[in-house]
Amino acid sequence: MIEQVVAEAVPPEFGAATWREDLSSYAHALVTALGAHPHAVPLLLSRPAMTPRNLRTMEAVVGMLHEAGFPLPRTLDILYSLTSFVVGHAAAQAGRVDGAGSIATVDPDAYPLLVGAARQAGENAADARFDFALHALLAGFEGELSDVPTVV
Repeated sequence: MIEQVVAEAVPPEFGAATWREDLSSYAHALVTALGAHPHAVPLLLSRPAMTPRNLRTMEAVVGMLHEAGFPLPRTLDILYSLTSFVVGHAAAQAGRVDGAGSIATVDPDAYPLLVGAARQAGENAADARFDFALHALLAGFEGELSDVPTVV
């Protein structure tokens, strides 16, 4: 079942766009697939993702990143970082622990900044937080790429 849910997240072809666009598309597809099957998220968290289909997807991501110039070991760091972020976000959404809605209802006298931030973010801020954090991750990965020495 988990393999089928994760398979819904695979973009048609890696390398069709820039590595950033490919990773962003993959992250959005994965979070959407997990959001459509929230009861599968705890299963995903409790089992290794070493199925043939998932390994093929991982191979494609690693290949795309390596072709973009990332050192081979760094490609795994990127893949695991991105996947952990997406699965963590999906788990928070599935468990409704994301919190802006609930934080907005705590005592504003005791926690004025926290409550104010949650209220200003609004009830449906999870997507915006996801996009913000994804952008930050991708920017960090891009910084790593600029640190890779060029071979002459």
